Amino acid sequence: MPADLRARLAADADPKVRASLAQWWTTAPEPVRRLLLTDPDDSVRAGACATYFRRIPHPVPPADLVPELLADPVTRAGAVRHCTLDTATARRLAEDPNDEVREELAEHPDLPPALRDKLAKDPNLRVALRVFARQDTPEPTRAAIHARILSDVPPLDWLANHESLDDDTLERELLGEMARAELRSLRLSWVTADPLPYVDSPYVCFRASAAMSDQLPPPLVARLLDDEESSVRTTMALHSGDPIDPETAERIDRTYRPAKRVRWRPADDFPLPADVLRRLATDPDPRMRQLAPRDPDLPVELARRLAADPDHMVRRTIATHPRLPAEDLTRLLADPSESVAATAAANPNLPTTCMYQLVTRAGL
Repeated sequence: MPADLRARLAADADPKVRASLAQWWTTAPEPVRRLLLTDPDDSVRAGACATYFRRIPHPVPPADLVPELLADPVTRAGAVRHCTLDTATARRLAEDPNDEVREELAEHPDLPPALRDKLAKDPNLRVALRVFARQDTPEPTRAAIHARILSDVPPLDWLANHESLDDDTLERELLGEMARAELRSLRLSWVTADPLPYVDSPYVCFRASAAMSDQLPPPLVARLLDDEESSVRTTMALHSGDPIDPETAERIDRTYRPAKRVRWRPADDFPLPADVLRRLATDPDPRMRQLAPRDPDLPVELARRLAADPDHMVRRTIATHPRLPAEDLTRLLADPSESVAATAAANPNLPTTCMYQLVTRAGL
C-alpha cells in the first residue's frame, strides 16, 4: 500500500483502524507514529506503545515522548524498555499494580540490584522468570526462582475442575502455567554467546541456549546430543556444524518429546537412509513406523504391511505412498478412521473407477 495513503489511516475516524495501523505499521514515519502515540483513544495509544507488535522491527518511540508514555497507564508497560531508569522511577515502577509493567522492569538493563532482588520474589511468577533470565542475577537467586516455578505445579486435573476455584486462585494457576511454558521455551542470547560455562547447567533452558552456539568443540557437541532432555538434544542437532550420523538422528527422533503438539519432528531435518526406513517399517513403536513411507522405493510387501497396521496414523501415512498397490489403497477407502479414508481418496494413484464412484456418491 502506498505510504501516503497508509499514513491517512492515522487520522481515520474509527479507532480500531488506527489501533491496527499502530500494531502493524512498525516502520511508519515518525510524524505518523507521533500521531498514534498521542492519540486521544486509549486503545490506539496502547497499540502504538506496546510490548508486542505484529511485525518486526518493533518501533522505538521518540525520546521526548517517553516521559509522557511512562506516565500514561495504557502505554507504561511498552515505554519501560525505552526509558532512562533512575532510582526513583525504578522504585515507582516496581510498585506498579500492572504485572506487565513489572515484567518489563525486571528485564531493564539498568535495574538496581536491590529492586532486582525484590522482583525475584514478585507474586507473579512471570515477573520472577524475567529476573531468572537476567545475566546479572546471582546464582542463589536464580536457583530459588527456578525451584519456585517448578514446585508450584497444581494437580493435573486443576483445569478440568476450574469451576470450583475462586478467581484469584484460577488466575494464579494460569499465570503459573504460563511461566512454566515460558521457562521451557526460554532461550538466552547471552548464554549462546558464551556457551562453555553453561553446557552442564542444571537449567534445561541454559543447556538448550548453549546448544544453539556454533562455538562448541566436538566433545561438548556430543555431550549435548546425549543430554537427558529431548529439547537440548534436538537443539544441538539443529545447530551442529557437522552432519548428524544416522544412528544419532534415529535416536534423537525416537526420543523426541515436544513440550506441545507440533507436526515437526527431527527426521524432517535429518532424513534417514533407506535401509533405516525399511527397518523401521517393523519397529514396535508406531510413531517410528510412520517414518518408513518416507522411502520412495519402499518394497511393496512393506507398504502392504503398513496399510494393514493396527495404528491409524501409520495407515494414514502409507495411504499417500505411490508404491501401495491399488487393491490395498482401495481397501483404505473403507478404513474405520475417516482421516485414513480421506488420505487414500486423495492419492493420485487411486484407480479412476474408484474416483468416479466417490464423486458420484458425493452427488457431484
